[in-house]
Amino acid sequence: MLEKLLKIFGVYRLYENRLKASIMKEKMPQHVGIILDGNRRWAVMRGLEANYGHEEGANRVEELLDWCHELGIKTVTLYVLSTENLKREPNELSHLLSLIEKRLEKLLNDERIYRYGVRVKAIGRTELLPETISELVKKIEEKTREHEGHYLNIALAYGGRSEIADAMRSLAIDVKEGRIQPEQIDESLVAKKLYTSYLPNQEPDLIIRTSGEERMSGFMLWQGAYSELVFIDAFWPDFRYIDLMRAIRTYQRRVRRYGL
Repeated sequence: MLEKLLKIFGVYRLYENRLKASIMKEKMPQHVGIILDGNRRWAVMRGLEANYGHEEGANRVEELLDWCHELGIKTVTLYVLSTENLKREPNELSHLLSLIEKRLEKLLNDERIYRYGVRVKAIGRTELLPETISELVKKIEEKTREHEGHYLNIALAYGGRSEIADAMRSLAIDVKEGRIQPEQIDESLVAKKLYTSYLPNQEPDLIIRTSGEERMSGFMLWQGAYSELVFIDAFWPDFRYIDLMRAIRTYQRRVRRYGL
């Protein structure tokens, strides 16, 4: 109610503009990872089915693309569907996969992707997803392969442990076939085997998780080793532009020590 009144009187917009002007004067994160959490709880608190929460959460993702472009954030990685999510109750999972398919179709034809020069890539074990989704992913990746303005990574059927296991398996094959020697394996070689190896900036500067939960849940375990973490109480469907900017302000006020 208070937020609605502030919007009516223009106070909210004024604060939003002042906050944006403030953070734009400081160093901005170039890679932001977001764990989109709380869709189901958002719906339950309103007496709605979980499906409504997923729908509203998907709407927020579409707004996020404009926010990140406006702030000059080059790379965004979204944790949309974990490998554990694939074990959800069949009806909810079916709707969730259907929603993902519809939004991918919309993304394929979203003029902003081409106007902003966004390269889109799905990271995760996409072979576990329905063929219709896998095919859509291939189309989007192919159409945006040459884009270098921004990078949008969509983590689907993703797990950080699975990613590291896949990287280790690939390295083991290289050793077995004589392409590398075990003593050559170092951090940079592991990074080249990760799902994010194509990125110019693999490691997120900032990772945001919504819904008040304070854990990584397997998100970018290797890449996020030195990321700044910001946990936000709001459920993902309630996430606002101002919440993104506040998280960035928190990031800017921290001293990044990289383990020192």
